[in-house]
Amino acid sequence: MESLIELDKALLVFLNSLGNVSFDFIWLIITDKKSSIPLYIFLLIYTYKKLSNHNFLKYLLVVFLLILFTDQTSGFFKEYFERLRPCHDPEINSYIRIVKKGCGGLYGFFSSHAANTFGLATFYYILLKKHSSFFKFLFAWALIVSYSRIYIGVHFPIDIIFGICFGIFSGYAFSFIASKNY
Repeated sequence: MESLIELDKALLVFLNSLGNVSFDFIWLIITDKKSSIPLYIFLLIYTYKKLSNHNFLKYLLVVFLLILFTDQTSGFFKEYFERLRPCHDPEINSYIRIVKKGCGGLYGFFSSHAANTFGLATFYYILLKKHSSFFKFLFAWALIVSYSRIYIGVHFPIDIIFGICFGIFSGYAFSFIASKNY
């Protein structure tokens, strides 16, 4: 386990060092939750146009519960495992670029950004793939948002990988729930 943590730290230092001050502002925009609002509005409008009112409201409720679930579970894991974020870890924080002012809570395992974005990407991909093949690009969006957390120095790669896996699992599970006729 210790060698995995050391590998994780080394990978973070490598990936984080690829950053450049000229691009920091772009990654700060990407990592900001508000920057995804236009995408969320598009998904809501598209879903509203493709589904009946009843199904739209049902899916809207399930999306709300999905985000609540991934976000709160991530918070529980952070408090349970108490793994310091890289920006708070004195063993590593002098070796990385900490781009964001105020790097968030003390603990970072696992990434809420990764879990939430991959949960949404999986849910909407499963829901909307029959209407358009473009919804597979939601995974590219989720991956870029997730990587932004490494770039700005607030998550280790394992935090991101676990968040991605948890998000995909949750998105699949909640899409299964949403597809049931009630």
